[in-house]
Amino acid sequence: MNNSLKKKEKWFWGGVVLIELILFYSSSMIYKQQTSVPFLEKYVHGKPFYNGLKLIHFNYGGKVQSIENDGYYHFVEFFIRKGAHFGTYLILGVFLCLALYTYFQHNNFLRIFVPWMMATGLAAFDEFHQGLTGGRTPSVTDVILDSTGAFTGIVLLVVVLYLISRHKKINRKLI
Repeated sequence: MNNSLKKKEKWFWGGVVLIELILFYSSSMIYKQQTSVPFLEKYVHGKPFYNGLKLIHFNYGGKVQSIENDGYYHFVEFFIRKGAHFGTYLILGVFLCLALYTYFQHNNFLRIFVPWMMATGLAAFDEFHQGLTGGRTPSVTDVILDSTGAFTGIVLLVVVLYLISRHKKINRKLI
């Protein structure tokens, strides 16, 4: 399996670069350029799940998030934006882990730790860059969310690769 991953390593690095370019572009946009609220207001009618969502309120980054405080569409957008944070860094973590996987073939701790720390550093840099953009503020809470997404992706990948490797070993013994 390591040979197969090594042969594809440049593609994994390409995925890392592509994701970073997308993140860099996104963090250089002002909020008004990337808000989905007008889209939601135009195409999401009847405020689906309103009764369930109005019961949810929590603190995120020092601000209480709720329909009462933000309104329905802004609250829904909050989940979309934070889901995008988590999901993008989950994918980034997977690509970083795949790109570095063969370098740490004898140390499973480093297979997880190094890509996770790289993704966390990239998240911190992205938030710093966002802070240089007018009307946007960097958030330590977003870095934590991004880091959690990367860690989740990396751990899932390592588990899947372990299971594939174990399955191949079992099949070789049967032959």
